[in-house]
Amino acid sequence: MLGGGGNMNKMMKQVQKMQEDMAKMQEELAEKTVEATAGGGVVKVVASGKQELVSINIDPEAVDPEDVEMLQDMVMAAANEALRKSQEMMTNEMSKITGGMKIPGLF
Repeated sequence: MLGGGGNMNKMMKQVQKMQEDMAKMQEELAEKTVEATAGGGVVKVVASGKQELVSINIDPEAVDPEDVEMLQDMVMAAANEALRKSQEMMTNEMSKITGGMKIPGLF
């Protein structure tokens, strides 16, 4: 019966290390960015690893007062792609820590 306590301590240390690694990863992801473009590069969106938009750059050539909807579509497409890439980056980094194990409620 006493031998089981050692396994529990080992498991708790592993969980604590995983939590520390995840906190470090989140800090690192906040510094990393991904970029997506639309319209042949006239719209560029940058997102952080925290899935927050960092910048949106629109080439003046993309601004057509007669076709605002196209510009809106390009911005939305680039933003969605940047956020998708950010999610993918986060998932990849998380799998390095969890060994691919899915943990409900995390990201």
